[in-house]
Amino acid sequence: MIDEIHVSVSSDADIVTARQKGRALAAELGFPITDLVMIATSISELARNIVLYARRGEIVLGVAIDDRGKRGIVVVARDDGPGIRDVKQAMLPGYSTSGSLGLGLPGVRRLMDDFQIVSEAGKGTIVTARKWSQ
Repeated sequence: MIDEIHVSVSSDADIVTARQKGRALAAELGFPITDLVMIATSISELARNIVLYARRGEIVLGVAIDDRGKRGIVVVARDDGPGIRDVKQAMLPGYSTSGSLGLGLPGVRRLMDDFQIVSEAGKGTIVTARKWSQ
């Protein structure tokens, strides 16, 4: 089994690579097709945020195991970009600083089972999201 997959992200091609690798790992873990779509979409959103706001960063994919032995996938998006000034506001559906629909972070939170975000202005952002297998 794979320990961790690291994908450097700085371009649209990297977004596609991260999405493909995440979907493949989730398939290997036995997720149904509907979950594969949600996981791949979440990875795309997180990687796109890296490209748009931080210019470069990485997506780290791994196997998550909870304290009861339940398995899933963990997706960590990290960058050293400008950070998010107001995380609470950024998590509101429709909020955007780039003119987009503002569905990225709130969408990832809805699609995944667990979601945490840590961001500091001028230091970067780390988003950790998990999806548990049924």
